[in-house]
Amino acid sequence: MTASNLSRDESQPRPGGQPLRGVHLDSTAQLMNRIGSQLGSQLSLVSLNGTRRPAPPALVLVGHGSRDPRALSTVRTLLDRIRDLRPGLPVHLGHIELNEPLLPDTLAGLGTGDAVLVSLLLSRGYHVKQDIPEAAAVARANTRIAGPLGPHPLLVETLYERLTEAGWQAPRDEAERRASGVVLAAAGSRDPDAAVDTRRTAGLLAERLGVPVLPAYASAAAPTVPEAVRALTARGRHRVAVASYFTAPGRFSTECAAAAPWIASAPLGAHPSMARLILHRYDQTLAAPATPAPALASA
Repeated sequence: MTASNLSRDESQPRPGGQPLRGVHLDSTAQLMNRIGSQLGSQLSLVSLNGTRRPAPPALVLVGHGSRDPRALSTVRTLLDRIRDLRPGLPVHLGHIELNEPLLPDTLAGLGTGDAVLVSLLLSRGYHVKQDIPEAAAVARANTRIAGPLGPHPLLVETLYERLTEAGWQAPRDEAERRASGVVLAAAGSRDPDAAVDTRRTAGLLAERLGVPVLPAYASAAAPTVPEAVRALTARGRHRVAVASYFTAPGRFSTECAAAAPWIASAPLGAHPSMARLILHRYDQTLAAPATPAPALASA
């Protein structure tokens, strides 16, 4: 916040004509916290003998890309959350397709520096196994690649909170529990490992909610969301919610939400737990023994 904003906040009157001193104090506190955070991040790069420590490997967040402008806005907000949580960590963005910057361009900008690639993908599949390793293999940067974000308890907690925001309430009695169910709506993949990962997340969410959770897919895999809804309804479960297992808004999340007979949660988005999980994958990858990149098959 700029000094001019602080002055305006202080000078705006309250009822009775008194200035908004509380707003001024709050704004000043936020500004001082940000300055302190930035100063701390710079001091962390200086060792006790006054020499500059090497910067940590960059975190390259790899998004899929989307034609929906809400997706890019969401990812940028998530980047800000990561930077707030880890001041001094270089954080960059690269997309697999559809949005700039594309991942190869981001990696080219790093030169020969060190980087950890953390994707916003929620399960194993073609992008995790092929697209990202191929981009890393031809880059000059010294890269390590983290696994997909899921399955992980932080994702389950985010799904739970998004459902709660949409209106989910724990069943009040056994009858309501027997009438309740959730469809976990995911993007879908032809890779069987992706289905394994999504089923694992569905199982963890079922444990969290205490009701059945069926995985379903927007494309490339079965069942679809409407099919999963019908399957739950056929079992007498008429209180069915759709949990949006997407990292950001887009066509798939919109279509899946439209199939919800009751409530549909928002995508995972820039939830604070998502930022923490990304940093966890970054730290986890750095802590693991470095392994040479596998040779890529020729076309």
